[in-house]
Amino acid sequence: MNDQENRQDNEPQGEQKQQDQAEQSKPKQTGTYYTFSNGSTFEDSCKTENTYNGVPQPEPEDDKEEKRLRRHSFWGGVIAGFLVAVLVVCACYVVVNRNTIMKMVSGNGSSVSGAQALTDNTLDKLQLLEDTINQYYYKKDVDSSAEADGMYKGLIDSLDDPYSTYYTKDELSSMMSQTEGVYYGIGAYITTDQELNLPAVAGVISGSPAETAGLRTGDVIYKVDDVSTKDMTTEELVSKVKGKEGTSVKLTIYREGENGYLDFNITRKKVESPTVNYKMLDNNVGYLQITEFDTVTYDQFTEGMAVLKGKNMKGLILDLRSNPGGNLDTVCNIARQILPAGNIVYTVDRDGKRENYTCDGKNQMKIPIVVLVNGYSASASEILSGAIKDYGVGTLVGTKTYGKGVVQRILPFSDGTAVKLTVSNYFTPKGNNINKIGIEPDVEVDLDTEAYKKDGTDTQLEKAQQVMSQKLK
Repeated sequence: MNDQENRQDNEPQGEQKQQDQAEQSKPKQTGTYYTFSNGSTFEDSCKTENTYNGVPQPEPEDDKEEKRLRRHSFWGGVIAGFLVAVLVVCACYVVVNRNTIMKMVSGNGSSVSGAQALTDNTLDKLQLLEDTINQYYYKKDVDSSAEADGMYKGLIDSLDDPYSTYYTKDELSSMMSQTEGVYYGIGAYITTDQELNLPAVAGVISGSPAETAGLRTGDVIYKVDDVSTKDMTTEELVSKVKGKEGTSVKLTIYREGENGYLDFNITRKKVESPTVNYKMLDNNVGYLQITEFDTVTYDQFTEGMAVLKGKNMKGLILDLRSNPGGNLDTVCNIARQILPAGNIVYTVDRDGKRENYTCDGKNQMKIPIVVLVNGYSASASEILSGAIKDYGVGTLVGTKTYGKGVVQRILPFSDGTAVKLTVSNYFTPKGNNINKIGIEPDVEVDLDTEAYKKDGTDTQLEKAQQVMSQKLK
């Protein structure tokens, strides 16, 4: 018996099973609205304050939350939180063929393979949940749009993939403005500390409202406009922090070493996020830092390199520390100004299809290169540093990189919303899979954080200068 015949034979049984499941999911007609799996009724649960499924739940206590915060330092969990650093869409690129996408999701084009969650059974269950909310929820002004968005987000969240997400119209618009390097907000890089399940400040843009107000790297955002940020996604937080120019947002901050929480009222304004910083160091060594790979980064990189070359640069220190990634095309364009001919990176999707991103080698950099990396260097920054290491055209200095070796694609829909899904793994030119592994530096050195806080001493940069001095002899 072939697979098709087997499926046909099993179809009547499957239909009967679905009917039985549907009957089980309906409210039992026993004089009560609904009976839970433990035998308690919906009416029983309504008689008990703060219950779920008839089981009393303890009230949250702010002092417990504060003690929990004090038991964890920010830096203990920030690497895990860096997976969703906000001002970057890690190694993703926008698919512009909306018609093809809409045909796929509507069933009017090529079929979509895989198990289908949207069945008569699930539709019945959703209707049951909505009816239950309408009849028993203590507020009447329920936002139906928010309910719908919650269902869409829940479907993507069920993938258990930290990089896949659903974007509302506002969230998509916000995210796209970030990748263009200009937006209206406070000028802070936001990450999520997954150990604490709270957003935190990963960096502050120089001259921004956030810097003026006194926000610091490492600040944990406990509330935004008096609303708890616990379990709030980075996208949700950013949508609340950003807004019209001249308006203000209140952030309640937990800062290690401070007694109690700190409140900051910050006025929003237009923020231009520089992604490239550069300067000349001693001995004609150029220093160029890339903080993220946005659509504006390549032009900023080109400008910086032109200035450094005009000052007779003999060697380049490329700083990719704490760079969480960004646009795949952008990092490849920058790599083409550094690497010899060959692959920059290649991706492999779930069907085994391979796509190569190549360099012709015509603009290969001829001067010595040292690359600074750390545990927050992720995604696109690992593509560049990994290729430089594989080709042996530069020396990596610092600590092991984060280890994000997957690529996301943004799929926009005709209603202005979108999803971002992980679509492939990527590999370095030598075929190394660095996902959840990272890239080991050639010269390992930790940053002395105490010295850096005290007087700005950067022990990793000092080591990179020593390595460069050896190269220039």
